[in-house]
Amino acid sequence: MWRKIIDFGLVVLIWMTQLIVYPGFTYFAAQDLLRLHVVYTNAISILVGPLMLAQAALHVYHFLAHKHWTNALSLCLLVLVWIHTFAFAVPLHNELAQGIHPLESAAELVSLNWSRTILWTLVFVMSVLSPHKK
Repeated sequence: MWRKIIDFGLVVLIWMTQLIVYPGFTYFAAQDLLRLHVVYTNAISILVGPLMLAQAALHVYHFLAHKHWTNALSLCLLVLVWIHTFAFAVPLHNELAQGIHPLESAAELVSLNWSRTILWTLVFVMSVLSPHKK
């Protein structure tokens, strides 16, 4: 049950980020965007960090405890989310925070984040399809 709840929370969060937050960044002037981005990244990290860690722990547990194809696939998808996050999204946020082409970085976040949005959506779908209740 906790896995589905956390997966659902993260999929809602990523869709809100993709459809509202990141596109909203593109409407700010560079200096305003830099100030907003600091507030946003500090606040979102407090929420997303623990959720991602809990999600990873639950997916590993389910994979080890219940060898089912949905658990294996969801864990693989989750690994891709983490790779994408730390290889692409975090460096782009760091560029934005440093003021390196902030408006271009904001627009690139919108494009780049689609793959993460799809991956996290698929993780949630696999969680729903998993036959295990725990």
